[in-house]
Amino acid sequence: MSTKRILVTLGLFITGLLLLLIVFTTWYTVDESEQAVVISFGQAGAPVTDSGLHFKLPWPIQKTEILSKETYSIHFGYKQDKSGEIVDKETKMITGDEYIVLTDLTVQWRIVDPKKYLFNAEDPIEILRDAASASIRSVIGSSTIDAALTDGKAEIEAKTRDLLTSLVEKYDIGVAVQGVKLQDVELPNAEVRAAFTAVTDARETKNTKINEAKKYENQRTKEAIGERDAIKSQAQGKKTARIEQARGDVAVFSDLYNEYAKSKEITRERLIIETLEQVLPKANLYIMNDSGETMKYLPLQQLQKDQPPVTEEKDKSADKGGKAS
Repeated sequence: MSTKRILVTLGLFITGLLLLLIVFTTWYTVDESEQAVVISFGQAGAPVTDSGLHFKLPWPIQKTEILSKETYSIHFGYKQDKSGEIVDKETKMITGDEYIVLTDLTVQWRIVDPKKYLFNAEDPIEILRDAASASIRSVIGSSTIDAALTDGKAEIEAKTRDLLTSLVEKYDIGVAVQGVKLQDVELPNAEVRAAFTAVTDARETKNTKINEAKKYENQRTKEAIGERDAIKSQAQGKKTARIEQARGDVAVFSDLYNEYAKSKEITRERLIIETLEQVLPKANLYIMNDSGETMKYLPLQQLQKDQPPVTEEKDKSADKGGKAS
């Protein structure tokens, strides 16, 4: 084979390789859960977040870095091997009152600026892990062991999240902290751990009893308020009834007085008769006149039932005197 033919074949081969390189490096795809950065001679452009097929200049002029939009997790804490022994030494921390505790922490984060994530730090994940370690150690170091093991976990978690967020913003590595979850805080000694567990159970029982007592107090208070309102309502009703009754009595008395003023003698006799009817509702009244025109009312039927029958002579003497015995 001649040298010329070899050169032609080599040229065609190189041309083919270049064409293949151009074909396969001038396009890229971005998924819905991904974002891309096009790098031109080491200079990153704006992030590409639209999903689908995209085109660029062939390599080595431009290249792409595909990054995920999903949320990642970093677990910082203790773990156990098959024998049950602690193998992660980073989990040991000292509290503010100089006790050793084992802390289990999970940090959720995601990439918010692909350009900074790629170029502002050599290993942003390691920086984030170191920042999480520094944050939890700082917060645990300023907390008491009692708070770390019992009811202070929520506050420790919130302080750790705030401190870690400020550190990540300061480092400017293109990531954002989505959440910090304090999984657990334990003691390395089993006996001390059991003692603090007993303390926690006692506090929970105490809180339960307090809540039950408050519930009973609220219930009894509401019942007392209801009874008080009922008594007030009844008293108000009786008050209104008494007032209306008094007004009615005043109106009746006023009417009687007006009638009495018009005819005093007849009204007086009528009042006496009505009074006797009320006092002796079952008696038969007999009206008898004497010489002095005085009205006398005797319950003769009742007297006849209570006394033996009178003789004829006594009846006559009663007629003469105008009185009944």
